[in-house]
Amino acid sequence: MIIMKPRKSPSGGRPREFDRDAALETAMRLFWRHGYEGVSFQQLTAAMGLAAPSLYAAFGNKRALYLEAVDRYGRLRGATDLSFMDQYETVDEAVLALLNATAHGLSDPSTETGCMLNMGMLTSHPDHAEIATELSDRRTAFTALLAQKLQRWLDGEAAADGAVYLSAVIQGMAVQAHDGAGRERLEMLAKLAVRAVR
Repeated sequence: MIIMKPRKSPSGGRPREFDRDAALETAMRLFWRHGYEGVSFQQLTAAMGLAAPSLYAAFGNKRALYLEAVDRYGRLRGATDLSFMDQYETVDEAVLALLNATAHGLSDPSTETGCMLNMGMLTSHPDHAEIATELSDRRTAFTALLAQKLQRWLDGEAAADGAVYLSAVIQGMAVQAHDGAGRERLEMLAKLAVRAVR
């Protein structure tokens, strides 16, 4: 059973029901903003409106919650689905669409800055090495997925090299966005990067 932390209701009505999706969204944004090590369990329970036993019951421990939040981030950001690139005839068009979409997402004022997947756990305490490895594996998986997609326009070696390059560009764009770069600057970087993948 999920127990919501008691909150006073001005209407005196029934307590609100547990919304797992909304709670996960809250956790995702906290981790996105502050990183895994920058968010305490107490901050999570307070922000999500859950008592500690209920958070454990719904999501497991903090590590499991973080990885589920990363999964959610990946789905929302399209990190596991590049099928939209199939609509383009040339590699230039496909790559520009990918990088412009990245620029738009990274500069969206309604979300946190930077990229949870590309910037998460780049440095961490040894106790959290498994989580850092998990995120590294996910970044590697994205590069492999991108290489597979680029094979529509490029041969195997060129596709693999292009995917490594574009992954580095995307990571750099994430850092730029985190430091305050707006959409215009990120799209400028996108246009420059397209020239290198041919």
